[in-house]
Parts: sequence; structure tokens; C-alpha cells
Amino acid sequence: MKNYLTLLIFSVLVFSCGPRERVSKEVFDEVNKTMEVKRVTDAEITQEAMIWGDSITTLAQKNLISNLQKAIEEGGLVYAIQFCNENASELTDVLDPSEGVIIKRVSTKNRNPLNVPDEDEAQILDAYAYNSEQGLESEPNIQKIENGEVLLYTKAIIFPGGLCQNCHGDPDSELSPDVLNEIKNRYPQDQAFGFKTGDLRGMWSVKMPKKSIVNRL
Repeated sequence: MKNYLTLLIFSVLVFSCGPRERVSKEVFDEVNKTMEVKRVTDAEITQEAMIWGDSITTLAQKNLISNLQKAIEEGGLVYAIQFCNENASELTDVLDPSEGVIIKRVSTKNRNPLNVPDEDEAQILDAYAYNSEQGLESEPNIQKIENGEVLLYTKAIIFPGGLCQNCHGDPDSELSPDVLNEIKNRYPQDQAFGFKTGDLRGMWSVKMPKKSIVNRL
């Protein structure tokens, strides 16, 4: 039906212009674009935000782990701490800047001061912390912020243990003196230690402009 209407409008424009005039391709494209204006519901926007947020954080997590493993292989744990400190933003850089999406890892026990949660993030992180204390699983979440013009996707980060224990475990028994000294030098206000497997490490925060989500539908 949409194609029929487009063709009809185009035909009207052609015949109304007279025998020596032609409708430019730009005019036709604009008519066609107008006919394709999308109408989406809040439910569809929320669902797409959930899908997109999950995709972004999954890719960012893989990128983060891959780069850290490579840094450890190249120079050991101390070098990996240096690398992480100097390349913090690039480690999770998986976005097209034109989309206006902001991704962060936030925690109340942060190592990097840039990972302190803002007011919106802190409320959700508190809920995740409560779930963790009660032995409940925390599901990814979508919240509308900034008068509904931005959707905030969050996902809990659960501490995996293993290799991560060497930099985030018990500083008295699991961190080597060299690693501990490097962390103190790079992050004087560090709080990201003492974690055990299964603990809540923090959460992913992805802020997506509503218009960017709609453009994906």
C-alpha cells in the first residue's frame, strides 16, 4: 500500500509539472522518505534499548578482557595496571560518537575516580547491591532519565575471581607487593579490592538518546 501511494504521488507531481518539466530525484526521494516516517511505541523503544544496551556491554566486556589479557601476556600484571590506567577510556570504546551513547563502568568500590556513579546510577546500583546481599539475581534494567529523552541501560557486573583476584582480591594475601605498590601509585584513592568470586563488582551504565534508539527501529 505504501509503494502504491508513493507511486501515485510521484505521478501527480510529474503530470502537474507540464511536458517540459521533470521532478528531480531529490523531490522524489523526499516524498518517499516522508511516506516512510516511522511510528513507534514506548514499548518498542524500551525493547530496542534493552537489546542495544546488551549488545554494547557484551562487546565492551569482550574488548576489555581481550586488551587486558594481551597486556598481561606482554608485560605481566604490573604492566597491565599501567596499561589500564593510561588507556581506560579506550578499553570500552565500542561506540559510534555520532550516536551520542555514553558507556561507563561504575562502582561504589571504584579504582578509577571516573567510575563513581552519578545520582541516577547510584539508585540502581544500590538495588543491585541489595539483591546481591539477599542472594538474588540482578537483571538488566532500563530507566528513563532527563525527562524521558535518554534511556539508561544498566547491567550488574559480577566479580569472576580467577585472574582478576590478582588485582582486586585481598591486598594482604592475594596481591603481590609489586602489584599493590603500582596500584597505590596509580590510584591513591583505590577502593577496588577485597572482592571474592560472585561479589557485585559494580555495573555497566549505558545512556542512550531516545532519538538514536528510534533511528535503529
